[in-house]
Amino acid sequence: MTIAILGGTGPQGGGLALRFARAGVPVALGSREAGRAEEVAARLSAQLPAGSAPIRGYDNRAAVEAADEIVILAVPYSAHDATLVAVRDLLAGRILVDIVVPLADGDPKAVAMPAEGSATEAAQALLGGDVPVVGALHNVAAATLNKLDRPINCDVLVCGDDLGAKTKVIELIRRLDVEAYNCGPAVNARCIEALTPILIRLNMSKAVPFTHAGIRIWPPSHLPAGGQREAAAAAQ
Repeated sequence: MTIAILGGTGPQGGGLALRFARAGVPVALGSREAGRAEEVAARLSAQLPAGSAPIRGYDNRAAVEAADEIVILAVPYSAHDATLVAVRDLLAGRILVDIVVPLADGDPKAVAMPAEGSATEAAQALLGGDVPVVGALHNVAAATLNKLDRPINCDVLVCGDDLGAKTKVIELIRRLDVEAYNCGPAVNARCIEALTPILIRLNMSKAVPFTHAGIRIWPPSHLPAGGQREAAAAAQ
């Protein structure tokens, strides 16, 4: 199954391309300019171990056409709406995964949410009800994604109004050896996207002895892995 990553020439999109290709998922890397995408795809491919799936570069529209079902939007928020408008007619029958966070202009430690409430909701409003939009991967540091010798150090919070689409996206993300959770409807993207500037602020702080931290969901310490679900089921 080939996925498309629009904005794949940027650090977060490129890091996701590396991770998915290493996990065996072919990637159509999209950019406004096909030549730029081809150059970056070649550079990324050179970093992959033998046996990885291919990364190929295209312009954004051709990348969407190359995707079997899932298209990931990884552009800066300033290009969010324009990119979607440019490919909107090609998204029918596909799932859009919006990973964009509307950071405040000139201050990545704060968000500036659109009128719809979040980038995820803005994408759904722009595309209409026929294209399911799933918000995910907002809180994963680009620097972490690009270091293939290190595991991804966080869980992924997934939201959207279409349960079937969310399930498919969660299954895809779990191929990266991370846990992904269904965190409810698209309106919850307002909370999930807003976590990103909090992480940025912490990671930039001289008072915090680490960088590139992420969000992780911890079960109660007295339960083994998976035990919290069994306990909840038994209590019903």
